[in-house]
Amino acid sequence: MTTTLTPAQTRSLRNACVCAKLADDFRGKDTVVLDLTQVTPIADYFVITTGTNPRQLAALVDEVRRMMRARGQRPIGTEGEGGTSWVLQDYGDIVVHAFLPEARDLYDLERLWADAQRVDWQAELERLGDED
Repeated sequence: MTTTLTPAQTRSLRNACVCAKLADDFRGKDTVVLDLTQVTPIADYFVITTGTNPRQLAALVDEVRRMMRARGQRPIGTEGEGGTSWVLQDYGDIVVHAFLPEARDLYDLERLWADAQRVDWQAELERLGDED
C-alpha cells in the first residue's frame, strides 16, 4: 500500500492480513484480501477464502474468531454457521468470508467487488508485522 494510513486503518489492514494468514495456515485455498476503502463505506477489507470441506471450514472460522477475540475484536455478526457452504464473520472494519468451493464459485465476490484493489497480504504482514 502506498498511501499513509491512520493508526485505525493500519490496525484494520493488519487484522485483515492476520486473518488471511490464519486462513492460509488452516489450509484455506485461494485466500485474498480486498481493500474496500475506496469502494464502499460498509467495511475496509474483505478476507475471502475457500475451505475444502465443512469440517475444515468450521475449524478455520472458529480459529479466526478465537484469534480476533485475543486481539480485542468480537464479531458484530456471524452468518452461516452450522453446516452451510458460506460463513461470514463481520468485525465492522473487516468481513471474513469462508466458502466451500461451489459456493465461492456461485457468489463470486471477487467479480462482484472487482473495483476493490487486491492486497498482497503476505507482503503487508511482513511490512506491518502481526502485532497489535
